[in-house]
Amino acid sequence: MDKIKEFLKNFKIVDVIIVVCVIIALCVGFVTYKGYRQTASKQQIEAPSKIVFKVYMRGVTFSGDNIPIKKGDKTFISIRNVPYSDLEILDVKADRRKIVLPTLNSKKVVIVVEDEGQPDLYDVVVTLTDTAKITKDGAVVGGNKVKMGLPITLEGADYKFNGTVSDINIIDDVNKDLGTDINTTDDIQ
Repeated sequence: MDKIKEFLKNFKIVDVIIVVCVIIALCVGFVTYKGYRQTASKQQIEAPSKIVFKVYMRGVTFSGDNIPIKKGDKTFISIRNVPYSDLEILDVKADRRKIVLPTLNSKKVVIVVEDEGQPDLYDVVVTLTDTAKITKDGAVVGGNKVKMGLPITLEGADYKFNGTVSDINIIDDVNKDLGTDINTTDDIQ
């Protein structure tokens, strides 16, 4: 008994606290490894799923006859200036910039016409698809939560445009859910 008392006198309170903390950490690690306790990241992920999201690009300038982004092609995207991957383009819709003009007609106060002063300025909406991890906070693509307002850069062989996510939908079958809701504009008129 005296030997045990002398042995315990050699330890200080700090040493005892360190040993107890190490034992607790090992127990928590063992319980997590065996699956009795799940970490927060495993609880958050519900399931991987297909998503379709639209990227809105305001004030895109191009003077050619056709928009360089085509339906059915692939485009490389960067999310928050971090390169991610090539994604399939489901749809492209481009409209020339419009202006509002007042009228003298009492039935219509204003009319909307194309801005002839800026003939090469367009607003473009590109619809993309990808597989994302679905969490309780939304879809996660490339380590980033894809939400409306997220800055995205689309890059191809002859273009690099900046835009923001304007819509996002979680779907199972892309062709079934898109149906006739998307209008395609391959050539600019």
